[in-house]
Amino acid sequence: MSKMSLKRLSAALGLMWTVALTAQSAPKVDPTTLGPKVGERAPAFTLPDQDGRGRPLQSLLGPSGMLLVFSRSADW
Repeated sequence: MSKMSLKRLSAALGLMWTVALTAQSAPKVDPTTLGPKVGERAPAFTLPDQDGRGRPLQSLLGPSGMLLVFSRSADW
C-alpha cells in the first residue's frame, strides 16, 4: 500500500472513530417530550416570509385556524 493510501485510510478510520465516539456520548432525547403535543396550540412565533418580512403566527391564521405541517428532510 502506498504512503498516500495509508494516510487516507488512517484519516478515514480516525473520522469513523470520532463519529462513533460522538454518537455514543450524545445525550439520548425522548422525542415524545419535544414540541407541542398533538392537538395542543402552537406557541406564538414570528418567522420571515419570502420577502424577509416577519410574519407572526397570528397573521397566518384564517377563520378556521391553520394547518401546520412539519416534514422531516432526508438530509437531517
